Amino acid sequence: MSLSLYYALPALGSYAMLSIFFLRWPHLLHTPRAPTFRVRLAAHRGGSGELLESTMEAMENSMAQRSDLLELDCQLTRDKVVVVSHDENLYRQSGLNRDVGSLDFEDLPLYKEELEVYFSPGHFAHGSDRRMVRLEDLFQRFPRTPMSVEIKGNNEELICEIADLVRRYDRNEITIWASENRSVMKKCKAANPEMPLSFTISRGFWVLLSYYLGLLPFIPIPEKFFFCFLPNIINRTYFPFSCSCLNQLSAVVSKWLIMRKSLIRHLEERGVQVVFWCLNEESDFEAAFSVGATGVMTDYPTALRHYLDNRGPAAQTS
Repeated sequence: MSLSLYYALPALGSYAMLSIFFLRWPHLLHTPRAPTFRVRLAAHRGGSGELLESTMEAMENSMAQRSDLLELDCQLTRDKVVVVSHDENLYRQSGLNRDVGSLDFEDLPLYKEELEVYFSPGHFAHGSDRRMVRLEDLFQRFPRTPMSVEIKGNNEELICEIADLVRRYDRNEITIWASENRSVMKKCKAANPEMPLSFTISRGFWVLLSYYLGLLPFIPIPEKFFFCFLPNIINRTYFPFSCSCLNQLSAVVSKWLIMRKSLIRHLEERGVQVVFWCLNEESDFEAAFSVGATGVMTDYPTALRHYLDNRGPAAQTS
């Protein structure tokens, strides 16, 4: 055995043992963070499978099912009103081929009478309420309901308007910044650093890499929420690639990488809530909770509430 191996192997062995030890007991390195609220049931786009997405009617329905979190996407109108809308362009939702930012709030069109549920292809939602809602309206109607606000584009004006609304309604601790983009998230944090953060895509990859390199127990984690797709839904209700073969491959690889009880338990014990999206079938609810997820994001809050209530105490402590 060479001299370098003589020293390297024991060092690697010690590192591996320490990593495994602190992965299981992170509180010995990091002060536990008590959550301000816990998310079991998150309503995607306000519960877009049961009523028209992002409408007040949908939000009311989700709250009737005791949703813990309303998941929203926001856009900014020409007259600087923050509205709840997944798309910047209004064509899919209303049939009008205009951007939200090109219209004043009062000129925004009604939603179509039915909208396809994105994560349940072939299923359509209907509702009597077809009006686009202001974020401020939701803050007034549900003053203490936690909400996740996702920023799709790099719109600093939108970010600042949301940050100011959150401060005005004293919602710093119960309104989550969400964005897939790291640079956008940096601007969100700068605009209102008191709001909890969720993982961006690049930060999510970094956590997975750190986990497999054994570094995760030793790195700081400022985020409090990990909103992650459930690998089981790829190529079934979620199609990240246009090629079916790539979808099948990504389903297998991501399931092997993500669905690790030790990873999810470590994040939970570090104060990070793991919420899988966007699950609309009971088998997927079960898959998420069986690996220790904090909660599930769904288009069908009534179905998830039924599952949680029937599952009993296990659903409340998973």
